[in-house]
Amino acid sequence: MEWLTCIRSAIDYMEDHLTDDISAQDVADQVYLSPFFLQKGFSVMTGMGIGEYIRNRRLYLAACELKDTDDKVIDIALRYGYETPESFTKAFTRFHKATPSQVRSGAAVTAFLPLTIKLSIQGGYQMDYKIAPMFPFKVIGFQKVFDMEDSYQRIPEFWDEICAKYAANVYAGNAPANPYEQALVDNCIGEYGVCIDDIGGGKFRYLIAGKYTGGEVPEGMVVYEFPKGEWAVFNCIGPNPETLQRVSSQIFREWLPGNPEYELCGNATVEWYDCVNGEMSDPDYHSAVWVPVRKRQQQ
Repeated sequence: MEWLTCIRSAIDYMEDHLTDDISAQDVADQVYLSPFFLQKGFSVMTGMGIGEYIRNRRLYLAACELKDTDDKVIDIALRYGYETPESFTKAFTRFHKATPSQVRSGAAVTAFLPLTIKLSIQGGYQMDYKIAPMFPFKVIGFQKVFDMEDSYQRIPEFWDEICAKYAANVYAGNAPANPYEQALVDNCIGEYGVCIDDIGGGKFRYLIAGKYTGGEVPEGMVVYEFPKGEWAVFNCIGPNPETLQRVSSQIFREWLPGNPEYELCGNATVEWYDCVNGEMSDPDYHSAVWVPVRKRQQQ
């Protein structure tokens, strides 16, 4: 499905089911896209997550019903997914800066209308990228499960944790002292950051990884195999994480909406880091974003 059509269809589905028990997985299923890609793209294009959009729309409609109907607060709360008046009142007050009873008595509400997505291309085709066919390949790494809502904040903490626990010794020039440090050295772990969307529930697996060269897989580490396919590889030159974040935003805001040939596929993305040349803070540091794609079917 064409990218803007996908986002618009996702919004239409959410609007049609605001009084139903729906999740990001349900929305993604309707547009035939990985929840990870949908969540990330939606967040980049709108500045909010899918869950936040649904909550805000429900709280606005609940306020409208308080003003326009005589329905009981508990009935309105249940209609919009809140199990108790207390949980509804807490969320409602935080959003509108007024309690349900105050709104019913005439207090102002915070308006939150349906989103309208418009096309705005600002140089997407000047991005430095190539379409690269790749044979199946395996990565090995340290894994942690993250929630899509707060992953941007927590993933850097995971990198700091792994570096302190397993990389400090070898980075200091010492020989590997345990199987984990040996695996890190043998497979250049830290070359890739891999997001894998295969567990559902608004969560995804993240690997601090390297290309698997064979040999022992220490307990607690995992190996993941990418199938054969085509990848859009976007080169990034500049300090991180700012440069990777900027390019990732451009992919969803500019490249996907304006690209007539390719669409997203698969359920994983890769960030590549140059582990040999330079430091991440250098102005000419080299990294890349890999996104699985396929030729778009002509309608």
